[in-house]
Amino acid sequence: MSRLCSRSRTQALCRVSVKLLLDENLSDKIIVRIQDLFPGCTHVKNVGLARTDDAAIADWAKEHDFSVVSKDTDFYQRSVVFGSPPKFIWLRVGNCGTEPIVDLLRSEHALIRDFIASETERILVLERIS
Repeated sequence: MSRLCSRSRTQALCRVSVKLLLDENLSDKIIVRIQDLFPGCTHVKNVGLARTDDAAIADWAKEHDFSVVSKDTDFYQRSVVFGSPPKFIWLRVGNCGTEPIVDLLRSEHALIRDFIASETERILVLERIS
């Protein structure tokens, strides 16, 4: 993963690799809808991790330099206890369809890139405003 540039903040991000691994509680159909902003993102079932425990998903994400995206509080708790990597993006969106999740990820693209580039942040909470 690239680091923050030493230039001004307006030029802050130098090609940060934003690789998202979507957890099983999110639709794999989201991938196609965000691929232009998050190239290389994938879903747990696409990498053979369907119906796998959180520890195995976290280990895979760490090994392959992905950040985990989930609605699951278990990943939040895991991140608090074990830290990162992997980084964790917690979607607090309740029970909703794919469209609001796609809209949230797309609208927060810059924030997600900053979060992943940060050397100190390990959890990002994104909430849907109704």
